[in-house]
Amino acid sequence: MNNLIVFAITNQKGGVGKTTTAINLGAALARAGKRVLLIDAGPQGSLTFDLGLQKPDELEITLATIMGNIIQDKAFDPREGILHHAEGIDFMPSNIELSGVEISLFNVMSREYVLKTYVDAVRKDYDYVLIDGMPSLGMMAINTLVTADSVIIPSQPSFLSAKGLDLLLRSVSRVKRSINQKLRIDGILLTMVDNRTNNAKDIILSLQQGIGQHIPILKAQIPHSVRASECSLYGKRIFAYDPRGKVAMAYEALAKEVMNIERAKTDRSRNDGIR
Repeated sequence: MNNLIVFAITNQKGGVGKTTTAINLGAALARAGKRVLLIDAGPQGSLTFDLGLQKPDELEITLATIMGNIIQDKAFDPREGILHHAEGIDFMPSNIELSGVEISLFNVMSREYVLKTYVDAVRKDYDYVLIDGMPSLGMMAINTLVTADSVIIPSQPSFLSAKGLDLLLRSVSRVKRSINQKLRIDGILLTMVDNRTNNAKDIILSLQQGIGQHIPILKAQIPHSVRASECSLYGKRIFAYDPRGKVAMAYEALAKEVMNIERAKTDRSRNDGIR
């Protein structure tokens, strides 16, 4: 039995560390001995670029290629196009062609399941798939939520970022209710945290007392760090660039927390099955 777990790393607001989280959480899981595939589900190719491919539009095979074959009901090799990063993670790249694919989805039967069809085809090869969703609530975002088992929502501890969670939460609720009943939110991940400021502390407390009563706020917090933002310039993860830094330690803590959450879910499911 394959116990693949698919995470949607998503937030409708950009600039909250979503791509950085997908990459470094993936790297942390790989360091823990897990087989990890990252999927760049954004036409801007941010994840692809940050993993060292500075000209994603020149790639011959990307997620758009694979999804295009599925839409046209063509045979495809699920391993085709997957690239391997030196730090132990595989990734499916993306580029601007994905914009055209998203538009074409509106005229496709079962349009919400195209990405899931691809992920199901690589299911046996991985323990974790992390999808870096685009900052919107369009058809690609819906495909991501339909494919996912769990959602992690990176969010800066700022008023605008916290306020912007509402639309995303409603979308998750609609997808869960109508298409993907197993979808769960593992938690909100606070990113770029500077606990030296009273404003950040106040907003974190407000989140915990408000949204945190209904949706978990993950214990791991990703601190603000200039060194973390430098990683993409060198196509490296934080573990290669600053392995003993506070950000690397935070992502390792996040990976452990995520694995514990999923382990607890599995145990609950088994116990429910025994009853």
